[in-house]
Amino acid sequence: MKSFISGIKREVNRMCSRKMYIFGMVIVPIFTIIFFLSLLHSGLPEQVPTAVVDLDHSSMSRSVTRSLKALQLLDICEEAESYDQALDQIREGKTFGFFVIPANFEKDALSGNTPTLEYFTNMTYFVPGTLSFKGFKTVAVATAGGVVQQTLVSLGVDPQNVASLVQPVAVDQFPLHNPWMNYSYYLTPSFSMATFALMIMLMTVFSITIEIKEGTSPQWLATNGGSMVQAVATKLLPQTVVFMAVGLFILWLMFGYSHFPLNGSLFWLIVATFLLVTASQGFALFVTTVVPNPRLSFSLCALFGILSFSFTGFSFPVQSMYGALAVFSWLAPIRYWFLIYINEGLNGVGLYYSRFYYVALILFPFVAGVMLRRLRKACLNPVYVP
Repeated sequence: MKSFISGIKREVNRMCSRKMYIFGMVIVPIFTIIFFLSLLHSGLPEQVPTAVVDLDHSSMSRSVTRSLKALQLLDICEEAESYDQALDQIREGKTFGFFVIPANFEKDALSGNTPTLEYFTNMTYFVPGTLSFKGFKTVAVATAGGVVQQTLVSLGVDPQNVASLVQPVAVDQFPLHNPWMNYSYYLTPSFSMATFALMIMLMTVFSITIEIKEGTSPQWLATNGGSMVQAVATKLLPQTVVFMAVGLFILWLMFGYSHFPLNGSLFWLIVATFLLVTASQGFALFVTTVVPNPRLSFSLCALFGILSFSFTGFSFPVQSMYGALAVFSWLAPIRYWFLIYINEGLNGVGLYYSRFYYVALILFPFVAGVMLRRLRKACLNPVYVP
C-alpha cells in the first residue's frame, strides 16, 4: 500500500510539472465540444450562399426567384447574368450552387411545352452542397406542380379537383428519434467524443513512453515495488480521474446545458463514458506494449484515432463498407460508446440492447494486460530509438 501511494504521488507530481498534460487532457477535449456546440448551435446549417440565373425575366421566373429567397435553407446572395458567371462565383467560393431559369420559361410553360429547370451544387463541400440541392429541388418540384395546376385549370378542369390530380398521394414524413432533424444531436457527440478518445490514447502513450525516452522507467518500477501492474495502475489512475471529470463536463454540456434529447438513462451513459476512458487507455497501453517506442506508438495511436472518425460509422454506415475496412470499426472503443449513445440518448431502447457494447469496452483493458510482461522488459532496459 505504501508503494502504491508513493506511485500515485509520483504520477501526480509529473502531471503537474508538465503543461502538456493540462493541454491534452483538459483543454483540447473541452475546446472541441465547445467548438461543435457553437458551430451547430442552430441544429441545422441555414442560409447557404447560392445564386440564381434568370434568363427569362418574366413574372413567372420572378415568382420562382421569390420562392428561392423565401427558403430558410438558402441565401440568394447573387443574381448572375449567365451560366458562366454563376460558375465563376462557385469557383471563387462566393456561392455553393446556383439555380438556372431558362429563357422563354413562362412562354414554354403556358404553351404546353416542357421547359427545363436546372440547378447545380458544389458537392466538394458536402453539407452546404446537400442543403442547397435540397432547397433547389423543393422549389423545382413546387414550380413544376404549379405549372401543371395552372395548365389544367386553363384546360377547364375544376380547380377543386386539380390538387388531387397533381398530387394523388399525400406523403407524411416522420423522422424517428430525431424529429427536429438536428445535425448537432448526431455530429457533436460523435466528433467531440472521438477527439476525447483520441486524446486519451495519445496522453496514455505519452505518459508511458516518456519514461522510456528519459530513462526513468526503472525508477518508475522501483517506486511501485517492481510490479508492472501496479506501475501502470498508479500512472493511469490519476489520468482516469481527470479524464472522467472532463467526460462528465462534456455530458453536462450536451444534456444539461444544450438540452440534447435523452430518451434513456443518463446513468448508463456515464458508465459508458467511464468505460470509454478505460478502454481507450487499454488500447493505447496495448499499442505501447507491442511497440514500446515513442515515435511509432504515437504514430499508430494517432493514425488509428483519426481514422476512427471515418470507419466507425459516424459519416458512413459500417454495413456498407468493404469487409476489410469494416473489421477495423470494431477495434475502436469510440464505436461502442457511439452505439450506446444512439441507444440510450436518441432511441431510448434500454440497457439490454447495449449489453454487448459494454462488454466490449470492458475487455479492452484486460487485453492490454496480457502484454505487460513485454512492457516490463522494455522499462527495465530503456532504449530510446529516435
